[in-house]
Amino acid sequence: MVVCMRMLKQRSLLFGCILAGLLVLLPVAFEASAAGVRIYIDTHARTLQVLEGDRVIATFNGIAIGRFGKTYYKMRGDNKTPLGNFRIGWIGKQSRYHRFLGLTYPDMDAADRALVDGRIDEEQWQQIRRAAQAGKTPPQDTPLGGLIGIHGVGSGDLEVHREYNWTNGCIALTNAQIDLLAEWAKVGTPVEIR
Repeated sequence: MVVCMRMLKQRSLLFGCILAGLLVLLPVAFEASAAGVRIYIDTHARTLQVLEGDRVIATFNGIAIGRFGKTYYKMRGDNKTPLGNFRIGWIGKQSRYHRFLGLTYPDMDAADRALVDGRIDEEQWQQIRRAAQAGKTPPQDTPLGGLIGIHGVGSGDLEVHREYNWTNGCIALTNAQIDLLAEWAKVGTPVEIR
């Protein structure tokens, strides 16, 4: 009986922690879903779409990704674009790349894979988990890398942008495209990269 009571208390505590974590995430999730806008990036087709429900609001062609492709196993300095589901965590209006929409990478999926593979340690995993539960941008200085976002070309070469994947892992649009995207993109907007 005592064992059963302890288990019940532990489950109640666990449920309470999970519920508290979800309640912390609700303001960000609500802000993005109130507008109903989401961003879908197809790395193979080199397109970025803005969607409202199932309706395509805008399509941007000719995007660039990381110079060494895409991956579910991103590491700092590998110049690959992470695949997964993220949110816009912050917006930088002044950037060497014209505008910068920072993503909430690394997310828990990336952190879970990295912990199992031994690419991050338990403390780094906990830091990412705490940030996710608080609805904050995860640490950007783990071995998984950071400062991944959607940005413009800045003063870079448009011909290079049109011909090559050239980023360090980000998604790049032209400056005109990122200005248009900024009309829909808000902190909390869901971003899917496939």
